[in-house]
Amino acid sequence: MSKIFVLDTNVILHDYKALRKFQDNDLVIPIAVVEELDKFKKGTDALSFNARGFMREINKLTDGKKFGPRGVPIGKNLGFIKIEPNHPFPPEYRDLFLDDIQDHRILSTAMWVRDNNPGRFTALVTKDINLRLKAKAAGMEVQDYLTDRIEEDRLDQSQKEIQTLVADDSAALQKLAYGQDNCMDWRVLSKTRPSPNQLYKLQWGQGDGSSVTCARYDAKRDCIVLVREKEAYGIRPRNDEQKFAIDACLNPDISLVSLTGGAGTGKTLLALASALEQEKDFDKIILSRPTVVLGNQDIGFLPGDQKSKMSPYLMPLMDNLEVIKSVFRPGSRQYLKIENLLKDEKLLIMPLAYIRGRSLGRSFFIIDEAQNLTPHEIKTVITRAAEGTKIVFTGDIFQIDQPYLDQWSNGLTHLGEKMSGQKVFQHVFLRKGERSELSELAAKLL
Repeated sequence: MSKIFVLDTNVILHDYKALRKFQDNDLVIPIAVVEELDKFKKGTDALSFNARGFMREINKLTDGKKFGPRGVPIGKNLGFIKIEPNHPFPPEYRDLFLDDIQDHRILSTAMWVRDNNPGRFTALVTKDINLRLKAKAAGMEVQDYLTDRIEEDRLDQSQKEIQTLVADDSAALQKLAYGQDNCMDWRVLSKTRPSPNQLYKLQWGQGDGSSVTCARYDAKRDCIVLVREKEAYGIRPRNDEQKFAIDACLNPDISLVSLTGGAGTGKTLLALASALEQEKDFDKIILSRPTVVLGNQDIGFLPGDQKSKMSPYLMPLMDNLEVIKSVFRPGSRQYLKIENLLKDEKLLIMPLAYIRGRSLGRSFFIIDEAQNLTPHEIKTVITRAAEGTKIVFTGDIFQIDQPYLDQWSNGLTHLGEKMSGQKVFQHVFLRKGERSELSELAAKLL
């Protein structure tokens, strides 16, 4: 028999299309969930978007219909969905959950559905760990929503995309490092053709004379090409990962870049320096980030126009801009160019909240702290790109401030998983912190 899944509010707020991802199993939505969704429907953020999207889906499914014993059909090869009124806890659990809160109403309804459908597997699906613990204490089957969760081994692999190999063919490496076209046959390193933009650290030589050569598989040329150390607007890479990052940001054939890593690894600085290095190739350089504050330290509503409201959130980007300016002497051509870009609004600060419906042509678009975006928001941003646009996402998937996202389900993780192997995409995981000795020490020990 088909299974029954009772959905919690946070599952819908995370993915409003979840009702079509349970195959031929039946879904039950407690009325308490509908009441909670009603509180989210008027906002402009992703949670409000998902709340409204789910309500529209339910309204479309039930248009001109009444809920039968199983509910209404969701679609072809799918199960049924039903909105269930609140039900009390079984008598033996009424003294266990005394507070009359929505979580308890959802749990009690799930237990009622289970008890009134003997012989059918029934589970509560929630992303709320606390509610999962309560459900387990009450003997209720409970699960996390895992449909869009990246498997842990895939997540670990995304942080090891640079292959370190000991190369034996010295002639091929000599050609790669010192030849006229700086490339070599990929068959020297692999029996199968590498994925586009696969990164390599090639160790060759012996003893103190050994060296490491950075390389990348170029699908367009069908060979392994040398990754040189490049300077971007006065910023030079301090390690091999930064070398790969600058190469990706400066490569015109790669229009989508993902830079991940811990605090102080240089993600934002390298992206911004690369954008300034190529400012003649783009009409605009756009800087943005999600408006998420740390913990509960919200400072309330901010006065002023759009630029004034966004300025506190964009201060990290401006700090990196100051680092780049500090490389040059005040009054120098490079220093004044940055000032003029800001003055002429060719270097723009734009809130992500107003990106829907826009078409960004010939723009270098940097989205900082992208780990706080949902997969749907990442898709919304990328689909804004018109001809000649390059998008760079930066972030740390272990520093997430959104309550309904984690390191396996956030948009930045999904971007690396879904776009892996595409010719226009490159992901670089930056390992070593370069901000300061103190910053690196804190990242390791605290």
